Amino acid sequence: MQGKDRLNELDKAPIGKLLFKYSLPSVVGMVVMSIYNIIDRMFIGQGVGPDAIAGLAITFPVMNVSVAFGVLIGGGAGARTSIVLGQGKRHTAEQILGNSLVMTLILGTFYLTMFAIFIDEVLILFGASETSLPYARDFMMYMLPGLLINNLTFSFSNIMRATGYPKKAMWANFIGAGMNVILAPIFIFGLKWGIKGAAIATDISMFISMIYVQRHFFNKNSEIHYKPGIYRIKWSILSPIIAIGAAPCIVNTAGCVINAVLNHTVFKYGGDQSVAAMGILMTISQLAIMFVLGVCMGMQPIVGFNYGAKRYDRLKRTYWLTVAVGTIVCLVATLLSEFVPEYLAMIFTTDEGLIQSSAHAFRVANMVFWVAGFQIVTTNFFQSLGEATKSIFMSLSRQVLCLLPFLFILPPLFKLDGVWYSFPASDLISALIGVVLLILEMRKINRMMASQVIS
Repeated sequence: MQGKDRLNELDKAPIGKLLFKYSLPSVVGMVVMSIYNIIDRMFIGQGVGPDAIAGLAITFPVMNVSVAFGVLIGGGAGARTSIVLGQGKRHTAEQILGNSLVMTLILGTFYLTMFAIFIDEVLILFGASETSLPYARDFMMYMLPGLLINNLTFSFSNIMRATGYPKKAMWANFIGAGMNVILAPIFIFGLKWGIKGAAIATDISMFISMIYVQRHFFNKNSEIHYKPGIYRIKWSILSPIIAIGAAPCIVNTAGCVINAVLNHTVFKYGGDQSVAAMGILMTISQLAIMFVLGVCMGMQPIVGFNYGAKRYDRLKRTYWLTVAVGTIVCLVATLLSEFVPEYLAMIFTTDEGLIQSSAHAFRVANMVFWVAGFQIVTTNFFQSLGEATKSIFMSLSRQVLCLLPFLFILPPLFKLDGVWYSFPASDLISALIGVVLLILEMRKINRMMASQVIS
């Protein structure tokens, strides 16, 4: 399909068919991205032991720092590219691509240097104990190169998807996950490298994916591509990227803080076994969240393009269809957590104590997880519209404004269960906040639709 046809498709194709076409590759891509974590934790849990799973749980917030920098640029660039292409500004889209590459390299160099120098201090800050620290350190020291490689892969997949290549973005993730499935057991079991083998396998897999993604943008036949004159940093180009990307960046940064508090609180009331249980809980829950985010990524270019083109009717239909899909996905996760949590835990460990601890965490923490689909979709809807303030507020509501206070209030009252109760409480309140902001936004969109009719 030629570039013009790809953009016309966003303007004219039926919404259901279009959302499916764009969401399927991004859903597969995001789920496959989660499989990186699942593969690592599965092989490490089965091959190294429960303490290694606890160590790996400590690395969640550290890796989220790099993801935060990645989505600051990649998430903002993807949404911004869709909007300017909807306005017919192709050269601006290419400048977004060039500025994004330069800023990704600058930010990556910064955080990799800081992590390499202060790795032990960072891991202890995020909750590592004497038992889990060696495992966490071994994994992170070998994982560091993969953090920047990850940004150059998944962040630029957003731009690839926004310019009409959702299947290519999907294949980028498939290639890496496929390699990881092959390499991880070889390095962990065959070469007996343990937890560092999982990190090296992930590094190599991500590097192959990165080559695939970046090669696309060096191809002159791509919708937008690298060319001279687009790399000079311009604030007029960069500021809208940062404004839009700030929301997912803040989500991931807040996630780092929340994970640090979680690690310390769970260890205080339940020890390393409970930290490992939390790691299993977060891994499975993240799989559902990544599925919903994949649908949101399919929604984003459709909403962004039609917002730029002032096709508000198509924009609204896309949003509500995405909400329906997101809610169904999170409902399925809720039902699995309530009725078969032991089987979810057995994917990662054969330790009976850890299985029971994880099963209890699933049942309590995910009891109203089904409302998270609406909250996640609505947050990404605001981002797709360029509504940075609302998107940031929505992003903060679930993790910082709701979850963090509950983590300080409930555990002293209910011990370890207080940690798990904090999740459903924050899910409900943040969803209600989303309802209020959505009503205000829909009133605004309806006024713009009415003004079109009058004119």
